[in-house]
This record gives sequence, structure tokens and C-alpha cells, in this order.
Amino acid sequence: HVQLVESGGGSVQAGGSLRLSCAAAGITVTDKCMGWFRQVPGKEREGVAAIDPRYGRTFYADSVKGRFTISQDSAKNILYLQMDSLKPDDTAMYYCAAGAPAWSLAIAITRPQIWPIWGRGTQVTVS
Repeated sequence: HVQLVESGGGSVQAGGSLRLSCAAAGITVTDKCMGWFRQVPGKEREGVAAIDPRYGRTFYADSVKGRFTISQDSAKNILYLQMDSLKPDDTAMYYCAAGAPAWSLAIAITRPQIWPIWGRGTQVTVS
């Protein structure tokens, strides 16, 4: 059974940093496309970043380019999202996702419905 568990969220001042972690069970992060999404109550879920471990390709939403970095630790089977220069607009519930087709990360990040595996989320609040 595949399971994703996020951690590392919390409250931080504007300009600060957080590193989110996604521990994967029943799946190997090096073999599957993985990503991070976020959602604010009352709004649709939006893609933040995605990675194709096969080639090391990454894709970021315009709103986080230059500030967020997605990576994985194959030895620990963990996906990370390093978030720097955080802004109040980054406040959201952040979700780890896995299993989307890796034909195009640019397309996958805009289509939450094609990701079959999701974590429960971790809250990030920037004041």
C-alpha cells in the first residue's frame, strides 16, 4: 500500500525559510514522478513544483521560481521542498503527490486530477 506523509510545516515570518518533507512508503521516489501542491480554503488546488527523478528534471510554478527547490533523497526515500524567501501569499496547506505520468511536468503540475497518490498535507503559515 502506497502512503505519503508530509511534515515540516509551521508558522514563519515573511522572508523566512521552511523545508517540507514527504516520507514515501510503498513507492520508490527515484522511480516515480512526484510533486508538491498547495491549497487555500475556498480555492482550487494549485501545483507548486514537480520532479522526474529519471532525468532530474524539475518544473516550478511561476509564483515560486527562484525561491522553492524540489529534491529527493533516494537513500531515505523522502521528497523535499525547500522554501526560501517566504511570503504571506505562500500560506496554504501543502500536499505531496506521486504517480503522475512524466511525459510533461509542465502539464502534470496544472492537473491535480492525474496524480493518483496524495498525502494528508502540512500547513504553512507566513505572517
